[in-house]
Amino acid sequence: MLHAAAAAGLAWRPEAWPWAIGALAANHGMLTAAGLWPRSRLLGPNWTRLPPAAAARGEIALTIDDGPDPVVTPHVLDCLDRYDARATFFVIGRAARRHPALAREIVARGHTVENHSEAHDKRFSLFGPRALAHEIGTAQTTLAELCGETPRFFRAPAGLRNPFLEPVLARLDLTLAAWTRRAFDTRNGDAGAVVARLTGRLAAGDILLLHDGNAARSARGTPVILEALPRVLAACAEAGLRPVTLRAALPTTDSSPLP
Repeated sequence: MLHAAAAAGLAWRPEAWPWAIGALAANHGMLTAAGLWPRSRLLGPNWTRLPPAAAARGEIALTIDDGPDPVVTPHVLDCLDRYDARATFFVIGRAARRHPALAREIVARGHTVENHSEAHDKRFSLFGPRALAHEIGTAQTTLAELCGETPRFFRAPAGLRNPFLEPVLARLDLTLAAWTRRAFDTRNGDAGAVVARLTGRLAAGDILLLHDGNAARSARGTPVILEALPRVLAACAEAGLRPVTLRAALPTTDSSPLP
């Protein structure tokens, strides 16, 4: 619409072209910045915290991305069991098809599987509407068939997106979910630093991000989530916070609220 208005204005007043070009550049710059800011709501609804009612109940959300990983995910599930904690796994469609039993086990053990795209393509934020629909829709079908539950949430690879994403999510009845804080644990193998980033000023309603797939290795060669997660869960317990899935935090009267 802005392009059409600019074109009409130039046709009426050609001398105004510097202002029109400037307005278009500013518009594109704003959209680009919004897409590069994972927690932005400028491009549509985006969960960066749990809804107020969930926070009032003392709930937080652990979200775990990029799996399932046949080596790491089973240990993550065991750790969650020990703390009686529930988590949301943002799963890559192709990885789920390679390890279908593991994807089903996540659900069987009380957690939820959500959509993290089909291939986790680094170019995801550059895709047009058709490519986005294919990438997200294929994963949606795969995960629903494998796990018996249709995903309700979507997380963009690296959190990066563009203005074409929200209409695709709306058609698929998916809610975009970002996070309150992340630990950059795909490149930071220091478990202490990961824990500090996730638990500093930890509060009800927080959404925390970790990775079972593509996890950085600690100095001992261990996927850093396996060293950090028990300490994060212990911090939650000490603070009286209960880890729940994103779905459990959904208000019963609205399937896609904006916290």
